[in-house]
Amino acid sequence: MSTLVGAERRRRQAEHVRQLGFDEAVQRIMTATSIGELTGGGHSYRQLAKIVHPDAAGAQRRATATEAFARLSKLQHHKDAGATLRTKTATYRVGPVFASGDIAEIYADGALLLKIPRDPADNDLMEAEAAALHDLQTRGDPRFRAYAPVLTDSFVHEDQAKRRRRINVVERQRGMLRLDQAGRITIPDAIWIWRRLLIAIGWAHRAGVVHGAVLESHVLIHPERRGLVLLDWCYAGHRPRAIVKASEAAYPPEVLHDRTASPATDIYMATGLMTRIIGPARMPEPLRRFAAGCCYDAPRMRPQDAWALLGEFDELIPERYRN
Repeated sequence: MSTLVGAERRRRQAEHVRQLGFDEAVQRIMTATSIGELTGGGHSYRQLAKIVHPDAAGAQRRATATEAFARLSKLQHHKDAGATLRTKTATYRVGPVFASGDIAEIYADGALLLKIPRDPADNDLMEAEAAALHDLQTRGDPRFRAYAPVLTDSFVHEDQAKRRRRINVVERQRGMLRLDQAGRITIPDAIWIWRRLLIAIGWAHRAGVVHGAVLESHVLIHPERRGLVLLDWCYAGHRPRAIVKASEAAYPPEVLHDRTASPATDIYMATGLMTRIIGPARMPEPLRRFAAGCCYDAPRMRPQDAWALLGEFDELIPERYRN
């Protein structure tokens, strides 16, 4: 009898979870002080994450969903803060959440950052990032290594629930801002950022790597030093495993329709990024024409070589910006 009662209780809990609406889920997440407070009533992290995920929320609710999803992720991973992860060659301390990415939480450990996926189903994206960063470090021109994070380790960790996650460890970037959090960008700043983006993707292409998701949230800048780092290589490859759904409008047709990517894809996305940052009203006419030539629907119609394109770009800008 006790077994039947337990089964009925679980059935009712599952039924209640299915009926939990977006607004109620958001309210519970925003008022909870721990993940146990949320999951104690029969709602799992995965179920709550599915309800408030920004990709599923729709345009009108996306801002609310993004905030709730970020808080849910922090609650979920707060219990891991202070934990120690050991591999055959290193020991890492999981510090507080440093940042939240598209698919992972990033934790600080001194001069290192540990990137831990929220869902083990995204392990393949973490493996893609590790492979891309390895190729950049081993096949890329060492003069340009500063344009991507330095991968120091990549390993699989099994947690207490027997879930296995691929964790990437990279060197921490100091004094840099994420481009989507940098505020209004001046035209002179936009020009050097555009140049640095072309250098970064050109360097990657020469090493045989396509980034696949050149978006504002994947770019770090250092305004004083005019430094730039291209982040989040999880989407790298000529056959992208996934896209950032919240930024679907920023992708060219070949990614959305055919799931293919090439250097022309990165050029398209970098150009779109800079066009959004500058804004149509502020875009100088020579740069407007330049951008239009990089954004044809057909990839074969676009420039294929970012470094050759940089030479064309430099012909359009004042000489004092060509550095």
